[in-house]
Amino acid sequence: MDVRGDRSGQSRVDGQEARLRYADGDFVIMTSGAFVRCAVSGRPIPLQALRYWSVARQEAYFGPEEAVQNLAPPK
Repeated sequence: MDVRGDRSGQSRVDGQEARLRYADGDFVIMTSGAFVRCAVSGRPIPLQALRYWSVARQEAYFGPEEAVQNLAPPK
């Protein structure tokens, strides 16, 4: 897998996008691939770097900021 930046500052991950089922502390690969997309930013997340997700929403987050942003209750 190759991770690169483009002119927009977005990361690009070479390979196919994976489909996962998120569980508490783990995930199951439903469709193999190299990465998933952040539900907030759309940035690709290499599977070996995936640390943040919501089991209830079944979505991944690039980092703690995106997770908090998406999971915080509306004001």
